[in-house]
Amino acid sequence: MAATPPSTTLPAPLAEADLRWPWWPLLPLYPYGLRRTLVRELIPEQLWSFEQLQGVFYVAVPIRMTVARVRGGLMLYAPVAPTGAVRRALADLEQRFGPVRTIVLPTASGLEHKLPVPAMARAFPAASVWVTPGQWSFPLNLPPSWLGFPRGRTQVLGEEGFPHTEDLQWLSLGPLNLGLGRFQEFACLHRSSGALLITDALVAINPQPPELFNLDPTPLLFHARDRGDQPLQDTPELRLKGWQRLALFASYLRPEALAVPPLGQLLGQAFRPGCRNARSYFGIYPFQWSRSSAAVFADLKAQAVGGLQVAPVLERLVFPRAQGLLLDWLRQLARLPELRWLVPAHYDAPVPCSPEQLLQLAEALEQRHWAPDQGDWRYLAGIDALLLRSGVVPERPLG
Repeated sequence: MAATPPSTTLPAPLAEADLRWPWWPLLPLYPYGLRRTLVRELIPEQLWSFEQLQGVFYVAVPIRMTVARVRGGLMLYAPVAPTGAVRRALADLEQRFGPVRTIVLPTASGLEHKLPVPAMARAFPAASVWVTPGQWSFPLNLPPSWLGFPRGRTQVLGEEGFPHTEDLQWLSLGPLNLGLGRFQEFACLHRSSGALLITDALVAINPQPPELFNLDPTPLLFHARDRGDQPLQDTPELRLKGWQRLALFASYLRPEALAVPPLGQLLGQAFRPGCRNARSYFGIYPFQWSRSSAAVFADLKAQAVGGLQVAPVLERLVFPRAQGLLLDWLRQLARLPELRWLVPAHYDAPVPCSPEQLLQLAEALEQRHWAPDQGDWRYLAGIDALLLRSGVVPERPLG
């Protein structure tokens, strides 16, 4: 396996007009209406990553759009918010490699990936739009055209073929019945680079804070504290501590070591000197760690095989009764001889990857206890049990 290729960071303009994302109220996630974007070249002259932050109460992790070079231009896989900075960076790539030809929504259920697609389609009116079948919305299940997908140039992956088959190979995970709608995502092998583009099913959690946080370290600094009356301070050690906690929140929602302090303690620490500002939520910090978050993070990383793992929140809430579907998909991916890299839509990328690694991961998942309900998994298991009891999710999602 070759070493990770050098990445190129393009300067991100900081003028407010370049960062605006006017559609944020439809999915009100941090950083709301101002989105900074980090652009990195993953594979020289073949693959680029556009990364933005998103989250709730500063529990923010990177979300990635991958831009792949195809014959005659570019393909956008899993779009992010098309701010002015994003459109300008894409225009620079178009000058070098040709126009944006295709915009792909590779998931049926990920709202954070779905919401930017109509705006990106309007930004590139000559591009075709491809979506995963079974698109759905909640609480009203509206037709795709009502959700903003353009009529006349929106096609469905699989049902109407696939784009750029001379350059790309498409592989489906699912469909899986989630009750309210389906889970399905399409992986895409970019043959010339050997990179497999995926959405949510596999991740490689960064051991260090992702580079994107250099543009906005606030989430790291907020969660690096142990009390609400501690002001936000910036050191490499605190950034690492904050990142480890963010990854644990994103993975388990509420790890076992996390408790909510009593209301009196929470309010007693609020509005202290150094915390009387919106950036620190005025000292409101409803978290208390009973165990070293670094140790819990090490346990999370230990679940990875060759750096890759299934995100616990997906294992416990999406695949708890569908392990076989995921294992079959991993073994299908392992039959791709050109595979050299994995590029997920979250966390680290590109990740060195081989067919042998995917087979090892499938074997490890098959041998360990699947979708546990104890320890750090307890909170996720409780959500799953509630959804089952209420009939929201089916006991037999493949039936």
